[in-house]
Amino acid sequence: QVQLVESGGGLVQAGDSLRLSCAASGYTDDKYMLGWFRQGPGEDRVGVSCISMADGTTYYERSREGRFTISKDNAKNTVYLQMDNLNSEDTGVYYCASVTDWATSEVLCNMARYEYDAWGQGTQVTVSS
Repeated sequence: QVQLVESGGGLVQAGDSLRLSCAASGYTDDKYMLGWFRQGPGEDRVGVSCISMADGTTYYERSREGRFTISKDNAKNTVYLQMDNLNSEDTGVYYCASVTDWATSEVLCNMARYEYDAWGQGTQVTVSS
C-alpha cells in the first residue's frame, strides 16, 4: 500500500519562501511520479509541479514556473517543492500525490483525482499580503 507523508507549509508574508516535503513508501522501484497539487478556497485541485522519480523529468504549472522548484531524493523516496517569492494566489492546501510513471510528467500532473495511487493528507500554505 502506497503512503505519502507531507511536511512543511505555514503562514508567510508575500515575497517569502517555503519548502514542502513529501515522503513516499510502498513502491518497490523508482518507476513512479510524485507531484504537488494546490486546492484554493472553492477551487478544484490543480497540479502545480510533478517529477519522475526514475529520470527526474519535471512539469510546472505555468504561473509557478520560475518561482517553484521541485527536486527529489531517491534514497529517501522524497520530493521537495521549494516555493519562492510567494504571493496571495499561492494560498491553498497543498497535496502530494503519486502514480506509476506511465506517461510524461505533464500528463501525470493533470489527471483526474481518482487516477492517482495515493494522496497525502494536505498541508496549508497561507500567504498574507
